[in-house]
Order: sequence, then structure tokens, then C-alpha cells
Amino acid sequence: MLYRHLGKPIFFKMDPEKAHHLVIGGLNKALFVPGGSAAMRLMYGVPETADMAVDLFGVHFPTPVGLAAGLDKNAEAVGGFSSIGFGFMEVGTVTPVGQPGNDSPRLFRLIPDEALINRMGFNNEGAEAMADRLKGLKQRRIPVAVNIGRNKSTPNETAHEDYRKCIRTLYPYGDFFVVNISSPNTPDLRSLQHGSELSKLLSEVKEEMAVQHSKSGKAKSLLVKIAPDVSDSELEFMVHTLSEAGVDGVIATNTTLSREGLTSDKAGETGGLSGKPLRDRSTEIIRSIYRQTGGKLPIIGSGGIFSSQDAYDKIRAGASLVEIYTALIYEGPEVNRRLHAGLRQLLRRDGFSHIREAVGADHH
Repeated sequence: MLYRHLGKPIFFKMDPEKAHHLVIGGLNKALFVPGGSAAMRLMYGVPETADMAVDLFGVHFPTPVGLAAGLDKNAEAVGGFSSIGFGFMEVGTVTPVGQPGNDSPRLFRLIPDEALINRMGFNNEGAEAMADRLKGLKQRRIPVAVNIGRNKSTPNETAHEDYRKCIRTLYPYGDFFVVNISSPNTPDLRSLQHGSELSKLLSEVKEEMAVQHSKSGKAKSLLVKIAPDVSDSELEFMVHTLSEAGVDGVIATNTTLSREGLTSDKAGETGGLSGKPLRDRSTEIIRSIYRQTGGKLPIIGSGGIFSSQDAYDKIRAGASLVEIYTALIYEGPEVNRRLHAGLRQLLRRDGFSHIREAVGADHH
């Protein structure tokens, strides 16, 4: 309620990107105030419960709802996000070398549609800066996934070198890694999802993961984030390639280029659309992946989750974990407690004693 009546009216009068930086900065600074972290946990934290904790990718997730990549691009506010009820978070997308991204304005609120359009273009400070931040974290309350991408100036032919560099620099500091080949805002990036380019990229990235594993002695999981804008046959081929490559999971999905059903006057802006309009398509993709793999390829469901029912639909379709982003902007940090409580009710209603029993339940 506090966010809806106090924070949101202020933030929504500001330029979206300025508001974004203010939130990240505020969450970061709150940790340096004595008792700041404890106060945030008291207001917004979600206590771990036995029926909702998930063990996956060699990692323990205290709750199944995480923060999607894109909000904390430089790992500036990991402590803050860890204190407001998330079960895990992705940082990034990070590239080997820092880059400014696309020209502003590049982030738009589509208020009537409860959506966002962004064309940020992987603006970030680079892998070394992120490594320094993650290294400096005194305490990590939740798993942190590092979402990696290629620099805008790197051609697809040598994209694998960028992904390998990110892994080399950040391997000690991520709990697992996510290969982003599905942002619509880096030219030609999405073509890495198809054909032999995908096989080549994944074999290179897997090789680098193995090298770093042998150096550190700790195995870490590799996931791939895919786009919703694919045909059935493209998706089938992609999932087959991911399975053959031996990746550990998939995040479904990134933002969409579709503008179907939008009513906002910002609908004509270019970039990736997130929020409620993406909900059904991302759930459909999750359902297809689960069906094709017989539930053997773990899925993190992302796209348009605003309510516990939205999250539960993705879990029943086949997602083991879910992520939010746009809902946090529209609903505020109270959203995590609401999602958690609602999911527990839905589990009990359907006779499940643990969330893992609901994963893929629609297929059984």
C-alpha cells in the first residue's frame, strides 16, 4: 500500500529511466544506513517455508520467485533486492566491455496495458566492474545469476568470444549463468538462437564453463534465455539444440516485439515489450518446452506475472521457478509477499504439499 499511494505516484511522474536509477541507488544506499537491511526485510521480506523452497541447478532457492535481468544491470543493489522478498535474482545483462547502450529516451511505460517497452541496448559498466561489486558483497542472502551478452560492436561470428570472456571474469561470483541471445535491442543478436550458430555458441560457452570449473573445483549451471517471437518449428529446433548441447535450463521468455492488443499511445515505440501483454505467450512457450523435453529441461518462467495465479499458471505449465520485473515497477516491493501467499493457497487448494509437485501438473 505504501508504494501504491506514496512511491508510485512520485516515480510515475518522473522519466522512467531516471526513476529506475533512483530505485537502484536507493536500494544500494539503504544498506549503508544502520538497520536499513533489517527494516527492508521486516517490511517486505518473505520468510522461507518448507513447501516453497526449491533446490535446482545445484543451488538452494528460499522462494521460487526471482527478479529478472535488466533491472540491476551492474549488480549495484544485490543486497537491497535480497531484502525485499526475492528468492533469487539475475544481474546484467553484462558485456565484456562497458557500453552506453542506445540513445535516450529508451524506456517507456505503457500504463493502460501495464507494460513497459525498453530499447536499452545492454547498457552496462562491463564484466570487470560487475566482478568487483560481487566480490565486495559481504553477505549474499539469495542466489545471484549472471546474465551475459555480447558487445554491440562484436559480430555474431565472434560472439562466442564475448560470452567466454564474461564467464572467465565472473565465474567465481555467479551462482549460475544465463546466456542472453534473445534481446531484441542488440542488432542481429536473436539470429544466434537459430541454426548452426546456436550449436557453435553453446559448445564454446560450455567449454569455457568446463575450464573454469576445473580451475575452481566448483561446477555451475548454464541456462539460455530465449525469445517469445519464434514459430513452433523454430522453437522445436531451438529446444532440441539446447538439449543436445547439455545446457542445464532455459529461461522463457525475454521481451517481445509483438504489439498485439495494446491500447497505449506509446505502443509504436521500438524495443522489447514486457508486462501483462506477454503473459499468455510466455506461458505457451513454457508449455511447449516442457512437452517437448518431457519435463527434463528445467525452466524458469518469465513474462507478464502480476498475480499468484499468473505465476501458478507458468508453474503448472512446466516452470520450476518464475521471475518478475514489470510487476515490481507497477506494484512495488509488496508484490513478493502477495505472490508467495497466493501461491501457497493455490498449492493447498490443489492438494500439493510442495511446489515441485505442481511443476508441469497440466501435462499429467
